[in-house]
Amino acid sequence: MAHTTAEDTIDRVAGLTPDLSTYATRHQRAKVVAATQGSEQALFDPALAGLTLIERLCVALYACRLTPSEMLAREYGARLEKAGADPAWVKQVLNADISHTGQTRLSALLAFTHALITDPVKADQTALLALKEAGLSTPEVVTLAQLISFVSYQVRLAAGLAAMKALEQQP
Repeated sequence: MAHTTAEDTIDRVAGLTPDLSTYATRHQRAKVVAATQGSEQALFDPALAGLTLIERLCVALYACRLTPSEMLAREYGARLEKAGADPAWVKQVLNADISHTGQTRLSALLAFTHALITDPVKADQTALLALKEAGLSTPEVVTLAQLISFVSYQVRLAAGLAAMKALEQQP
């Protein structure tokens, strides 16, 4: 299924419009564009069982802050606010301060996100057991890992396209 630029997160955050050659290059592989947006829609579907939408958005925002990707951090921060997240959590995640969320489960999700992004070797058995101790089920841990992986891909894709766009627009 084709997506409009307004519906496509990558096009929107990278500032791609149909008049740009970077847009045309990206859309030469329509299946990849659709699969990327479809994966995002599936991972952030409010009806997805397990991790709450707010938990998933917090993880995405934190992953974007760690990487860093300001353009995607703004996107996920706005979605968090729209979803009704505690403003204190949003501020903490935006500031990459996860030590005092007051929520054991959220702290565990964010600590695992930190480990997987900044030092993947530390996302080991001990880190996985900490998730289990925080009450996460095995399917929730799998979703968490998929989410972090997807956001990492999304960050790199958006950065690459934004760089291509900047080159295209140089005089």
